[in-house]
Amino acid sequence: MDNPPSSSVPSPSTAARPDLDWSQIRETIQMLNLAVAQIEMALKDSSGSVEILTDSFTGMYGKLMALVESAHHLPDSPIKATIEDAGNGVSQQMQQAIVAFQFYDRLTQRLSHACRSLEELGAVVSDPQRLYSPFAWNALQQKIRSKYTMEDEKLMFDTLIATGSVEQALKLYVDRKHQESPDSDDIELF
Repeated sequence: MDNPPSSSVPSPSTAARPDLDWSQIRETIQMLNLAVAQIEMALKDSSGSVEILTDSFTGMYGKLMALVESAHHLPDSPIKATIEDAGNGVSQQMQQAIVAFQFYDRLTQRLSHACRSLEELGAVVSDPQRLYSPFAWNALQQKIRSKYTMEDEKLMFDTLIATGSVEQALKLYVDRKHQESPDSDDIELF
């Protein structure tokens, strides 16, 4: 009996199985896509947990405020004072947790921006006409920069493009943050 002819297309050349069709550009794009997929999965995995925490936290805060409000209607006593003091202390801790949730939200935004930037980079690198075009690279850089909403992020981007140094760009970013609010817990809304 004869085996039917195989209709499968040979798989593309890879770093593990290089041939004349092997391309460092294709390998680069695969690694960029892998990084995007890992970031996206981390964001999806954490999103559900943070949503549950946020909902639970909101419910607890509402119940705490109801308890504190009820305590206000009690006659003055050491128990009333203890309830009010404890309620105020927990309320302050909850406000600190809200700030932490805001930082988490900012983190997810930054990671999402990084994913989109990597995808855009992959598109430029995979297109031979844009790969060698300074105009295409400049357009990519301007598109990425335009997505930043905070001035300190734009400054960090500009520093990185001007110097080519990640270390210098991050140092400038951190130094500027310390100058703006050395001891402040304020958070910049976006």
